[in-house]
Amino acid sequence: MKAASVHELKREMKNSSQEELLELCLRLTKFKKENKELVTYLIYEASDEHSYVESVKREIDNQFDNINKQTYYLVKKSVRKILRVAKKYIRYSPKKETEVEVLLYFCLKLKTMSPSYEGNSILVNTYNRQLELIEKIVSKLDEDLQYDYGLEIEELNEL
Repeated sequence: MKAASVHELKREMKNSSQEELLELCLRLTKFKKENKELVTYLIYEASDEHSYVESVKREIDNQFDNINKQTYYLVKKSVRKILRVAKKYIRYSPKKETEVEVLLYFCLKLKTMSPSYEGNSILVNTYNRQLELIEKIVSKLDEDLQYDYGLEIEELNEL
């Protein structure tokens, strides 16, 4: 079965009634956890982006607290998982500020983690890639936000 394009789906949805669209959305949420999480974000959390970012930060905190620190191999796997989850939550929000804040927080937690991330080249590369991504995103934001996030990036580099 070939999936229809977004344009075709949009055109077909315009011709559907509100009841049919509601049924489609409910069916979508039954198939994948990510669909349910996205609908939850859109319905409950999109109106208050600040509290959404805070809840994502709490999730990152919980995951960093539960890292298995026996070997760098296990730390690396855990950090990659945390980053994967953080990026999943970032995808739900269309705001670039959310992405910057979550990634900055991830980098802060990684930098202050014990054992130090600097003992493993893969963790160093992960940290550096995320910092480069943050700087790239920040360069496209408003000048005031660029300045504010620039200060946070400098603080992060000084730690």
